[in-house]
Amino acid sequence: MVAVVVAGLVSGLASSAREQATLEAELPWGRVSVAGRLADDPRRYGFDLKARLAPTHLLARDGWEAWPGPRLAVVLGEATEAVAGERVVATGVARDRSGFLRGDPYAGVVDGAVLERLGPAGDPLFKAGNAVRRRVASILDGAGAEGALLAGFLVGDVERLPESDIEDLRLAGLSHFVAVSGSNVALFLAAWFIAAGPLGWSPRRRALLGLVGLALFLVVTRWEPSVVRASFMAGLVLAARLGGLALTPWAALGAAVTTSLLVAGQLTGDAGFQLSVAATAGVLAGSRWVRAAGWGTARQALGITMGAQVAVAPLLLGHFGTVPLLSPLTNLVAAPVVTLATAAGGVAVVTGSGLLTEVAGWLAGIVLAISHLAAGWPQLGAAGLAGVGLAAGAARYRPLRPFVVLGAGLVMATGLMPVGRVATPTLVFLDIGQGDATLLLGPAGETVLIDGGPDGGRLLAKLRAHGVDHVDLMVATHGDLDHIEGLESVLSSYPVARLWHPGHSEGSEPYESLLVAAVAQGVLVERVELGWAAEIGSFDLEVLSPARRFADINDESIVLRVEAGFVSALLTGDIEATAQRELGVIDADILKVPHHGAATTDLRWLSGSVAPTAVISVGDNNFGHPHPDVLGVLAAAGADVRRTDLEGDVVLALPTAP
Repeated sequence: MVAVVVAGLVSGLASSAREQATLEAELPWGRVSVAGRLADDPRRYGFDLKARLAPTHLLARDGWEAWPGPRLAVVLGEATEAVAGERVVATGVARDRSGFLRGDPYAGVVDGAVLERLGPAGDPLFKAGNAVRRRVASILDGAGAEGALLAGFLVGDVERLPESDIEDLRLAGLSHFVAVSGSNVALFLAAWFIAAGPLGWSPRRRALLGLVGLALFLVVTRWEPSVVRASFMAGLVLAARLGGLALTPWAALGAAVTTSLLVAGQLTGDAGFQLSVAATAGVLAGSRWVRAAGWGTARQALGITMGAQVAVAPLLLGHFGTVPLLSPLTNLVAAPVVTLATAAGGVAVVTGSGLLTEVAGWLAGIVLAISHLAAGWPQLGAAGLAGVGLAAGAARYRPLRPFVVLGAGLVMATGLMPVGRVATPTLVFLDIGQGDATLLLGPAGETVLIDGGPDGGRLLAKLRAHGVDHVDLMVATHGDLDHIEGLESVLSSYPVARLWHPGHSEGSEPYESLLVAAVAQGVLVERVELGWAAEIGSFDLEVLSPARRFADINDESIVLRVEAGFVSALLTGDIEATAQRELGVIDADILKVPHHGAATTDLRWLSGSVAPTAVISVGDNNFGHPHPDVLGVLAAAGADVRRTDLEGDVVLALPTAP
């Protein structure tokens, strides 16, 4: 224990010193060209495509100079095929903005960077790992969502998996299958030993080969936290065999966690690492319990699964707010299918067999079907989780078991019932973070969705919570990501009848992708014009803007006047001062304050157009939204200001009688 404490202190002090030195490093600001090695694959972080760069050279007036500077975050201005370990030149604008990426510190940011690849990775492990990832991508490319899920099973790569499928996997309690972990490590080692053939006949050779294979697997899976835990655990077992020792599973888990945290202390705050450790502990505890209880094979599998789910339940509640009630059942059904799919997919990648690829894709499709079915099953909050715990305790007493069974049946029946529709026309400003998404719900089932925010998964969860099963009209007010990023997930999850868009002459890439996806889904895609109108059930919608092309796409936002019964609402998108002045003062009962309450609003226009109820759709941001001047105008007008960042979904029932 003393040795562990001392090692922890040394590790922590060294880590703090390294982080401080990186965050406070002096860098050349302005336009730069930096050569170095990519420390990670470029990934999406919010709206930005970022990568970490370990610099080696800097372009100066007299040519390239050696510069082993601190790590930088590179924000890419365009997509790239460069991957981790490769040497690149990043050209962009260096800014004094330090921070952390995947738990590692960086000293500054190179914005709008263009990457030039100089050559493949020099490290043999990265060379081999990148080759494996390219092979997986080439074999599974074009296999749709099933192929994307298979890539997740094999190497943890879910970049091509639709956001709606990722959300369904989470709601079904199956998302851990794409967070490569212990079972994947076991399958990889089995294939590795088979491929090694005679080289691994003796136990010691097999252990050495296994350690090399684990190092390769870490690179292939890009050292995801769950893989780090599983690989360290397997590596310690193999290393112990070399020394003639036999580690118990609990000792291996404890040693793996301790070693991982000594090497990378930031893993303590990583949700993937926490869930991986808790699930493994739950599996070990569940295994011991079911063996002691003398359960049969099928009941043992269920008991072990339940052990893992019980262990991770508090963490799921803390990180995601809900726990799938029936995740032990979905895992029991899906786990063998995932194992078969992973095994078949692995062999298909090695052999290039089209037949095995189809079989693996078919099996992955079964997992997707299970997730789609189970995504609508009951989710537990803190109170529900406490209730399950009390019910489990009560079930230990035989006289109480009938009441527990009856209560469980009632809860299940209630949870599986569809969410009821609204009794009157209702306007819902969804809390989807820094962005916009507005929902119109009618008593006859009519549904209009205006914008979709920046996160497809979060949007789908909101739509599900409000009982949406189709969309009669989808409106993309303009091409900014915080308004339309989530809409493509809706297209792949719900029937959508029509899509209105402003027809930007130069739209964003997600905007163009949304239109292509809508056409592919058979949606009626319409570019709106001033004066367009539509009657959707109890809602009358009229397009008030844009009347012309503007220099800024914010000013090209579709502005809608919505009437239902005796109430009107003005939905303004992100229009700024120029478009506001051309729009003129509009009377309404409800105003969605433009552009999240930004300082781009004409305060005189706002003062004239302010409604009795003013809603600001906003989340945590660094832009200063909503601006104090905007809030001041709303307060001076006596408006009832409602904010999604303060109260969550803002739900306004629209009365149909005065």
